[in-house]
Amino acid sequence: MIETAIFGAGCFWCVEGVYNLLQGVKLATSGYSGGTTENPTYKEVCTGETNHAEVVKIDFDPSVISYDELLEAFWTVHDPTSLNRQGEDVGTQYRSVIYYLNEEQKAKAEAAKAKLDASGYYDKPIVTMIEPFDVFYPAEDYHQGYYNENPNQPYCSGVVGPKIQKFRAKFADKLK
Repeated sequence: MIETAIFGAGCFWCVEGVYNLLQGVKLATSGYSGGTTENPTYKEVCTGETNHAEVVKIDFDPSVISYDELLEAFWTVHDPTSLNRQGEDVGTQYRSVIYYLNEEQKAKAEAAKAKLDASGYYDKPIVTMIEPFDVFYPAEDYHQGYYNENPNQPYCSGVVGPKIQKFRAKFADKLK
């Protein structure tokens, strides 16, 4: 049985790139959630006026990788203390957000956030929002697998690549 998780952690090129590396992840798809415009385009989302977040829809096999393990990856792939910003990417579309699909996901996300916040790992509070899932709109085709198709593009080589290398080192035992 395949389950789904929806996470927003800044630019979806970075997030999709790391989740597609993990054993048990069948497919990570870049897209948009949490906004008011139906079928938004990337150009519309970038204005910030649609209120969508760039997210990744993760279809996974829970017998291979758990939702808790996906959350662990989520916390390490971005800065959850940064409001509406990840590095040089600024705007509400880059917010840190977990969209839960059921009460179990909600409880696990809230518990993981509270544990990380209480750990003192960060010197600022975690601002990640935990919200009920409504709808997912896949991003345009050219965004899917963007890093793999464009590793030498300046943003990919300067931002995405280093994040993926760091992720590979930390999660080496969970990679495909």
